[in-house]
Amino acid sequence: MAALSQYKITIKEHHVDSYGHVNNATYLALYEEARWEIITPRGFGFKEIHQRKQGPVILEVNLKFLKEIRLREDITIQTKIVEYKGKIGRMLQQMIKDDGSVASEALFTFGLFDIKERKLIEPTPEWKKALDLE
Repeated sequence: MAALSQYKITIKEHHVDSYGHVNNATYLALYEEARWEIITPRGFGFKEIHQRKQGPVILEVNLKFLKEIRLREDITIQTKIVEYKGKIGRMLQQMIKDDGSVASEALFTFGLFDIKERKLIEPTPEWKKALDLE
């Protein structure tokens, strides 16, 4: 499946730990930042989520650290939808170094959450558009 998004970022001082490489918890924050940059310009940003009372939720993540990412390195976070069946989707995100090597990858299981009813719902047309599924 083709990439949904390519999000470029430079690793800054607040991203690294005392070893001089990206802190393990920071990987999740960077992956989330890339996901917001996909859905927000496609009409599913923070404001719209709270107006609709529907938003994405992460149900599971399998995160792999494959290569060190150090201070001031440029990386690209590539995002692909692997599948979306019923209420449950799977998304692969990878952090790719400038030399093309994969430094990290995370497989996320996710869904669309009805904030008012407190349950997963089938993807709406707006949500499908935000994920480029239509």
